Amino acid sequence: MNVFIAGGTGFIGRALTLRLKRDGHSVTALTRSLDKGRSLLGVEVDLLEASASDEALIAALERADAVVNLAGEPILGGRWDEAKKRRLRRSRIDLTSSLVDAMAKTTSPPKVLISGSAVGLYGNRGDEILTEASRPGAGFLADLCRDWEAAAMKAESHGTRVVLLRTGVVLGRGGGALDQMLPPFRFGLGGPLGSGTQFVPWIHLDDLIEMVAVAIGEEAFAGPLNGSAPNPVTFRDFASGLGEVLGRPAFLPVPKFALKLLFGQASSVLLDSQRVLPKRAIELGFGFRFPDLKSALRDLLLD
Repeated sequence: MNVFIAGGTGFIGRALTLRLKRDGHSVTALTRSLDKGRSLLGVEVDLLEASASDEALIAALERADAVVNLAGEPILGGRWDEAKKRRLRRSRIDLTSSLVDAMAKTTSPPKVLISGSAVGLYGNRGDEILTEASRPGAGFLADLCRDWEAAAMKAESHGTRVVLLRTGVVLGRGGGALDQMLPPFRFGLGGPLGSGTQFVPWIHLDDLIEMVAVAIGEEAFAGPLNGSAPNPVTFRDFASGLGEVLGRPAFLPVPKFALKLLFGQASSVLLDSQRVLPKRAIELGFGFRFPDLKSALRDLLLD
């Protein structure tokens, strides 16, 4: 199978590329830098520069059996001023629309599009249990995810199966949220963010990659798919679990006002509560290697 990946040099994209290559698939990665793409992905991965012509993109998609869209500017990293919001929308909605438009111009569109989204779609929902059938929430991030998913769903009109992968906090080595959190926790300075009562939907990187790999090949996977583990925890329990695995105290909270002062509206990513369950994956028989937080953290930090 030939798989086209947008965002192939990112934290998740690199792991997915390695997994697909290991399984014998061909991979083409869309990248903003050919040098960076080559250094991160190796010589066996075909590369297409993001600035390439529409004709080059169509030609690459012509060869693709599946498309995985993981591209997007990081959500955190400064305040959400109007310029940042425009970049977030362009890197997600506009890119997705460009991919779908190019797919429509191929003689035989790819069979499946796995399109990244996020649990931010659900907004701030307290301890409400959220599944793929739950309504979207309110706020900038929820609106962004809703429009992002709508752009991807247009591929269905061309006969492509669409999977909307709503990811939570992805835990893995060599990048992602865990790498950013570890330094203060290793020094015994970690703790919950805000009140600590907000639920954190998380998933081990290996489980997420397996979910994507299965979804590429299994036609039963279609529509919304929560990319999160079956046991979401509160941020207080997350901090406690991380401290326990590291053998460090984890009781120093970061006050809500400090996060709002630092990140402004973007602090909602850290403070909003989403008690998300992967109902669809469970219904389809997907087996999680790391269904609980401590087993995931032990695998990543102790093994």
